[in-house]
Amino acid sequence: MTATDTATLLEDAADRIADISRPDLRIMLRRAALRLRNAGDISMDDDVEDVLRDLAGELDMTRNDTIGFIVREWIEKNTYQPVHELDEDGKVDDSA
Repeated sequence: MTATDTATLLEDAADRIADISRPDLRIMLRRAALRLRNAGDISMDDDVEDVLRDLAGELDMTRNDTIGFIVREWIEKNTYQPVHELDEDGKVDDSA
């Protein structure tokens, strides 16, 4: 489960707090606590933080999701990880 999924579940539970069972709420809170406990904080210089905050706002993403997006893009652009897995032995339709 991703952080976004966990946050969405918690927001939904907050909106319907009277309808959420105690065991379900307990599970959601424990998951959130684990995520917070295991989250690593990456500190940046102030000028980088400003740009990162602005970019996160433009992309409508969280700060951490934006950092993950930037790192993934950089890794793919620098060929450390292939963008697409190609099946070289697969059948093609002979069209370009």
